[in-house]
Amino acid sequence: MTKYIFKRLLYMLPVLLGIIIIVFTLMYITPGDPARSILGDSAPQEMVDELREEMGLNDSYFARLGTYLKNVAFHGDLGVSYKTGRPVLNEILARYSTTLTLTIASSVLAIVLGILMGIVSAVKQYSAVDNLITTIALFGVSVPSFWIAMLLVLLFSVTLSWLPATGSYGIQYWIMPVFTMGMQSAAIIMRMTRSSMLEVIRQDYIRTAQAKGQKKWKIITGHALKNAMVPIVTTAGIQICGLLAGSVLVESVFSLPGIGKYVVDSINYKDYPAVQGTVLFIGFNCVIINLAIDIIYCFIDPRIKIQYSRKKKVEVNG
Repeated sequence: MTKYIFKRLLYMLPVLLGIIIIVFTLMYITPGDPARSILGDSAPQEMVDELREEMGLNDSYFARLGTYLKNVAFHGDLGVSYKTGRPVLNEILARYSTTLTLTIASSVLAIVLGILMGIVSAVKQYSAVDNLITTIALFGVSVPSFWIAMLLVLLFSVTLSWLPATGSYGIQYWIMPVFTMGMQSAAIIMRMTRSSMLEVIRQDYIRTAQAKGQKKWKIITGHALKNAMVPIVTTAGIQICGLLAGSVLVESVFSLPGIGKYVVDSINYKDYPAVQGTVLFIGFNCVIINLAIDIIYCFIDPRIKIQYSRKKKVEVNG
């Protein structure tokens, strides 16, 4: 088990390195001058050139990339924001709780609703309930989250005045953002749950359990769902990462002060360190989530744990 986790941790390093290089390169080739954005259009060119030299913007691509990699790897320094002059990591951590709350709430809604709908749809295959759930899931997968968000604002805030459109000052402020993000992920989890359950409930051991007279709910939860969980957990992990990264659009629509809105504002201001640091921070969170999913595999699928135990025994005997 320890060896399995250690290998997964090693796999994180090239992934994070790739994220850093790709994001840095994209920001490097993006048009615009951060120094001009800071000083304004009316500033003389001499001041702009002096600020560019001070910020190291005149250095070559590899020199700037090397400096950034060294600061991130050895000092945990994501740079200083051009806009506020504060460390980017501090800016991110100040907003992280908002994004984390939105992601966790949306993930719980998506996983619970997606698995329940998937089970019902698989058990009631080809029924009216199955067709209704499948249609809802298809709609959820097809419609962009920002479009759903704007429709919810138009209906519940503008027309009905039931819910506030922006802010994060109470539970009522979180209902529409959580529903917007959770429903789309729930639709994807539902489709995977249905597909996996349909494959499992046709197996011989399910028919054997039915022949023994076991209760239907016990067969579904104790046998079918348990053996269908690996692809469901994989899909859920991917969706959690998607919710964390997808908060960029939803936070912008609902004006939530999270890291998603922060990165959008930073892009508009050409605050390159803030954009690079935020994307890297989100990428690091996604890598940690994938590591957690890999560890969960060992508990829901004993074959993975046995596989690594056998490898260890072979190495010892060899």
